[in-house]
Amino acid sequence: MNEPRHPTFLAGVEMAPKDPILGVTEAFVADPNPNKVNLGVGVYTDDHGKVPLLECVRRAEESRVKSAAPKSYLPIDGLAAYDQAVQRLVFGVDSAALKEKRVVTVQAIGGTGGLKVGADLLQLVDPSAQVWISDPSWENHRQLFENSGFEVYSYPYYDASTHGINFEGMVVALRKLPPRSIVVLHACCHNPTGLDLSREQWDAVIREVREYEHIPFLDLAYQGFGDGVEADAFAVRHFADAGMPLLVSSSFSKSFSLYGERVGAFSLVATSADEAARALSQVKRVVRANYSNPPTHGGDIVARVLNTAELRALWEQELGGMRERIKSMRMALVKGIQKRAPAADFSFVLQQRGMFSYSGLTKAQVGRLRSEFSIYAIDTGRICVAALNRNNIDYVADAIAHVL
Repeated sequence: MNEPRHPTFLAGVEMAPKDPILGVTEAFVADPNPNKVNLGVGVYTDDHGKVPLLECVRRAEESRVKSAAPKSYLPIDGLAAYDQAVQRLVFGVDSAALKEKRVVTVQAIGGTGGLKVGADLLQLVDPSAQVWISDPSWENHRQLFENSGFEVYSYPYYDASTHGINFEGMVVALRKLPPRSIVVLHACCHNPTGLDLSREQWDAVIREVREYEHIPFLDLAYQGFGDGVEADAFAVRHFADAGMPLLVSSSFSKSFSLYGERVGAFSLVATSADEAARALSQVKRVVRANYSNPPTHGGDIVARVLNTAELRALWEQELGGMRERIKSMRMALVKGIQKRAPAADFSFVLQQRGMFSYSGLTKAQVGRLRSEFSIYAIDTGRICVAALNRNNIDYVADAIAHVL
């Protein structure tokens, strides 16, 4: 084939940098070391290092196959049974906002899809607003909102000197933001630090957000991995009770171990039923322009589990087992490092919650873990505690003690 006489429209395209998380997985997969450990990607694995198939999911899938349900297009907002189940799970069955029909929910393509739907909606209604995310935050937050046309800034959150939350700095920043700024908040199990606000601190944040008419957007990707399904919904429900507009993205990738099904949701709480109905009409326009309508399988599985008493109870039992295993791995890691490096204090890891830990490891130390031990983590020092198990915990503790 003859080469084009002039450069094509692709000639100036630059090679994009690797994703800071998925790029780590690519390097891990290519590593031939049989002892390699991937602490980078946010995936829960069991004590055998495998992504589990939950029994509640297996039973729901078996039920779906037996029903021989058709696979026609879903409505733009997804399965009604799914949307309603999500609302009850996230906002609570006794939610005043639900009873007053001030909540609208659409099935989304994972938590990322829920964030994207919300970001595009906000670009329609308030394109001049600034977006503020925590420092640090999930790496994709910045790119996602920037790609929707927003300028993205960071408010203080993590204090490296104390391995805790810089709450005073956070509150001061909220007071200085331009009015009606979009404030992205992690509802529980903060990614990447694992550090969550207390209930009293959430009260203070809500007061500041309401005072300056900021737009709260809560990312709820790990409901059930902190203290439990009900407890982990506290922030969302508290905001909803405050009577201000609220946006929420939620996900079932982790809690149902349904990573590849991309099951998420976008919810919006309005100040009246009429406002909610008008907002839903615009949300549907956003969905239609992005992916038209969501896929069926994953949403149907989640709906069957959440709407069937026996399967719901089984899910909460299995989710509780995952939560407790992660906590045991936190403890084992801290004790393992303490045993091997008594001068190193990693007790702060026990104050963190959920799948991740901001380990305090430097970029250089992370690099040595990778090059000398084939242990892969994010350059920031974030590790996925849920990837630790009884077969690799000693190896990881040995390696961390070695690079300190």
